[in-house]
Amino acid sequence: MSIVPADAVKDLAPAGTLRAAINYGNGVLAQRGPGEQEARGVSADLARELARRLGVPVHFVSFDGAGGVFDANSAVPPDPRAWDIAFLAIEPVRAAEIAFTAPYVLIEGTYIVRRGSPLTTASEFDKPGMRIAVREKSAYDLFLTRTLKHAELVRGDVPDGASLDELFKRWNVQALGGVRQHLDKYVAAQPDFRVIADSFMDIRQAMGTKPTRSIGARYLRSFVEEMKASGFVADALKRSGQSAAVAPAEA
Repeated sequence: MSIVPADAVKDLAPAGTLRAAINYGNGVLAQRGPGEQEARGVSADLARELARRLGVPVHFVSFDGAGGVFDANSAVPPDPRAWDIAFLAIEPVRAAEIAFTAPYVLIEGTYIVRRGSPLTTASEFDKPGMRIAVREKSAYDLFLTRTLKHAELVRGDVPDGASLDELFKRWNVQALGGVRQHLDKYVAAQPDFRVIADSFMDIRQAMGTKPTRSIGARYLRSFVEEMKASGFVADALKRSGQSAAVAPAEA
């Protein structure tokens, strides 16, 4: 392991502590521990390893969804939402304001429908009259907002363990978009619904920092590549009981 340049440490942890935004809205990447600073999952493990290399403590800044993380991008201390690094999916809207690494994990975005629905592939959903529920400001919300021409998105919060039948009726939707692993868990407990076999996108989960922190951003990119190549990311996913594809190396 090479010594981290002092300028990179200053960029990534200017106050002497690495403030890491953790998005608990994506359970594949982050899971709550017994305390606020006991986050679990691959995102938390990467943040701890980065802090160890920088020689500073890590402080986790908790968010319930990706939208909150992005909205706090401009927050500065003493605002408790302020962060130095974040774990978010790469999207053009976000990339205009965040310096991203290459992805470290790839996750599929797909749909849930009622078991009797005639829809079988993701390409069939973009048509007039189709209403699709999504979590507001999620990566798949941003992607579908850009790409759908005819279907309508209904944005809101989908709490863990929510009754899909109640949600579909209340929101008057024919489908729910989301992360495949989350949707599989819903369907396992609610067999009147099924998950579409293919996907509408690869959600490219990455680390990011402020665009003005160019030296830190450069180090962060090399850090992510090392973490993928060494097996750190794969091991962290396994430890947290999650199944996802480690992103390929970036040239």
